[in-house]
Amino acid sequence: MISNERALRTDLLTLDRSRSEPLYRQIVQRLRDAIEQGLLRPGARVASARSLASELGVARSTVELAYGQLAGEGYLLARGQAGTVISPRLPPRAPRRAARGSTPGPLTLAPVGPPPPFQLGIPALDAFPRKLWARLATRRVRATTIADMNYGDPAGYAPLREAIATYLRVSRGVACSPAQVVVTAGHRASLALVSRALLAPHDGAWVEEPGYPPTREVLQGAGLRVVSVPVDTQGLRVADGLRRAAGAKLAVVTPSHQSPLGYSMSMARRLELLAWAQDAKAWIVEDDYDGEYRYAGHPLPALKSLDAQDRVLYAGTFSKVLHPGLALAYLVVPEPLVERCTRAAGVASNGCPQLAQAIVCDFLQEGHFARHIKKMRLLYARRRAMLAAELQKAFGEAVQVELRGGGMHLIARFGGLGSDTALSRRAQGAGLHCRALSERYAGKPALEGLLMGFTNIASQAEVRQLVGRLRNALVVG
Repeated sequence: MISNERALRTDLLTLDRSRSEPLYRQIVQRLRDAIEQGLLRPGARVASARSLASELGVARSTVELAYGQLAGEGYLLARGQAGTVISPRLPPRAPRRAARGSTPGPLTLAPVGPPPPFQLGIPALDAFPRKLWARLATRRVRATTIADMNYGDPAGYAPLREAIATYLRVSRGVACSPAQVVVTAGHRASLALVSRALLAPHDGAWVEEPGYPPTREVLQGAGLRVVSVPVDTQGLRVADGLRRAAGAKLAVVTPSHQSPLGYSMSMARRLELLAWAQDAKAWIVEDDYDGEYRYAGHPLPALKSLDAQDRVLYAGTFSKVLHPGLALAYLVVPEPLVERCTRAAGVASNGCPQLAQAIVCDFLQEGHFARHIKKMRLLYARRRAMLAAELQKAFGEAVQVELRGGGMHLIARFGGLGSDTALSRRAQGAGLHCRALSERYAGKPALEGLLMGFTNIASQAEVRQLVGRLRNALVVG
């Protein structure tokens, strides 16, 4: 099934159809394991989606979905007519046999440098104030005490929790006390904490369709029954959720800027969602991953600001506003849940590194964070406009560029050039990290288009060169 003289036998990818885990996820996991064990080396060519689908007896779209996820995670690299290979950027490994009864450990990726062009969800790393950050970090390291070297509070560094509560009250309209803020290791960790603290196995959980794939993965991993609920221009269609699973106990939504379509949830839908949560005694996780980035008017108030019945848990992250290397996020829990959630946080881990939390705290308290956000809003609006204009210039009537009120990516629809999955493969073969919108659907896709991040495009010359490469890949190639 894998070329390079069939380095891996198909029987390593035998799929278990009796399991609840989707078939594409089984393919993803087994290929990851094969790479980790050294059975697949960097640069090795993998079978075409059509060939592997035939050998496994699954739909071609199932294999394409698995390959798309692995490419997005950096394991695979599409090279157009040359096929798809194991990314040469992965460190070479000698084949080894796993210990009896053990499972392969996580794959360690080699440093990959700056984000690839059009990468989604990565803030402008070139515009991050590294010198300022280094000064704050140096000051903190020099002031380290013996107490600082001990374990910290699993719920988070107390001054940082206070700084987050202050920031949210002023900028996002979220009134909360520092005790309600729990610092986590990222979006996945926040969702896992909610699942452990508040839900039982097999509880129903609404997720947006299309949505953010890791949300579904974490909830399924926690044993929840995930229910896809369509979104439209007003956000999550609550009425559809009621028809599909009225008794669900959780809804995860992105109301400020729906991921990936970019619509803002209307006030009517927000109130409808809150009413459902109250009636069903359910919880809402408001994933406000990039609510700070709005380019027309002021940032929208958070759904949490309307929550009079304590049903909303507000989830924020520093990965999208500072840099992902921090691996820091936070969860604001309703007052009645503070003890339960902080206890669950302590059971799961010893908390996030205190040094990183302290540096972020200083960044917030000294006013650098607010200035950085303001600077990034202006920068992203300019970079987005540059990319949209250059796409229109290069493709003319063949492209429709959709710009929403905010966000870190745009959607480009190319008429007559092929499916978005085919276009995505061509783009990735040219080293451009465009993603297919249809991949964000768990069921049958209702919309297609290319998702293109614009945050790390530094200049007019760069955007012109990148769009030229894209045009060659999509039209010429």
